[in-house]
Amino acid sequence: MPTLARKLRLADYFTLAFGTMIGVGWLVLMDDWLARGGPLGAMLGFLLGGLVLLPVGYVYGQWVQRLPDAAGEAAYTAQVFPPAVSFLTGWTMLLAYFIVCPWEAVAFGKVAAYIFPSLDTLELYRMAGQPVFLPRLLLGLGLTILLTILNYRGIRLSANFQNAATSTVLLLFVLVLGISATRGAPANFHPSFRATPFVSILLTLQIVPYFLTGFESVPKCAEETHPGFRSRGFLQAIALALLVGSLFYALSIASVAYITPWQGLLGRRFATAIAFEQAIGAKWPVSLILTMALFGLFQCFNGNFVASSRLLFALGRSGTVTERLGRVHPRFRTPGTAVLAICAGTSAGLLLGDAILVPVTEVGSAASAFGWLATCLSFCLIEPRAKLRAIAGFGALASLALVLLKFVPFIPGHFTVAEWIALGLWLALGFFLRASARKK
Repeated sequence: MPTLARKLRLADYFTLAFGTMIGVGWLVLMDDWLARGGPLGAMLGFLLGGLVLLPVGYVYGQWVQRLPDAAGEAAYTAQVFPPAVSFLTGWTMLLAYFIVCPWEAVAFGKVAAYIFPSLDTLELYRMAGQPVFLPRLLLGLGLTILLTILNYRGIRLSANFQNAATSTVLLLFVLVLGISATRGAPANFHPSFRATPFVSILLTLQIVPYFLTGFESVPKCAEETHPGFRSRGFLQAIALALLVGSLFYALSIASVAYITPWQGLLGRRFATAIAFEQAIGAKWPVSLILTMALFGLFQCFNGNFVASSRLLFALGRSGTVTERLGRVHPRFRTPGTAVLAICAGTSAGLLLGDAILVPVTEVGSAASAFGWLATCLSFCLIEPRAKLRAIAGFGALASLALVLLKFVPFIPGHFTVAEWIALGLWLALGFFLRASARKK
């Protein structure tokens, strides 16, 4: 029976984790972030989120060294919890990764339409009051097919694509920071918070799990390490991705609020690009930012495509969903059937159009935090050393707090009815597939 190809090194794991985090949220949702916290509140929210998640990342680094399984959270929780809990954890984390794929496919058309406004033609229908245009739909579908081909034909092709995209994003980001530092002014930061400091940070912290989801994608490819890879590299890649990712988001907020008065950006589509265009009075910074955004979109889409296809493959291999999803392609040694399934699901989600953008961040945040909570709890139950149990316990408490931020009704920014329905439908689908697989 063929196994997955072993091709990945430390740099590949870092670009996978970092790239899975960083897409185009800093471009298309910057106005939402500033509206939540103001510049300083939003920055502190992301930085605090990154620090709080370091113990969670440490737990993942320990788990993957002990149990290098593509099932990730499902495999870890299976060591101490009943099978139903293991499946629930894995299926919920699958949602956290998979839901990003149609998000990025939709965002691709949205960014392209900003560059070429003529793409906003041939309206097909409306979803939640938002128009869905044929050219943008076709662009998103085309990118989905491209990434499907790359991932179907080999992990090395996918990793090379990821490395190139991430390197381009980081290089262009340094240029953007330099422009902001030389053309901005501290006075543009005022007021530093949208509401009180506590509420401003809290409202930002609620969405941080979604935008920092990606560091735990490393274990999903743990079975595809190069023979010379050392297991401690897993923890190094996870920690570095968390730190660089949270700093990236904080600095992107700072660069926008520093270069132009931030309150004038609220409710503005592509607030990041608008800020630089207003401050510089020229189009070339916008082109730079949009180029960076496109490469960020490519890396985030590909990273989540890799993680979701591997997790779905592992669930199929274990027989908790149809075993056909657990097949390895005999020639390319990739989870070919799972790759095609993610392609089909992404294409279906793409039909929802722009209406998917903001609500997805809310559901994705809760799904990620739940997976982190289950992983930390399972580690607490099997780890004999008090020091490591304490680290895992802190990670579990932090994850629980992030879950409660979305589930407790009286907390600002909690789930709406629509988000509860979406989560409920996903869980119902999962248990239906599990029940169907067990009958065979």
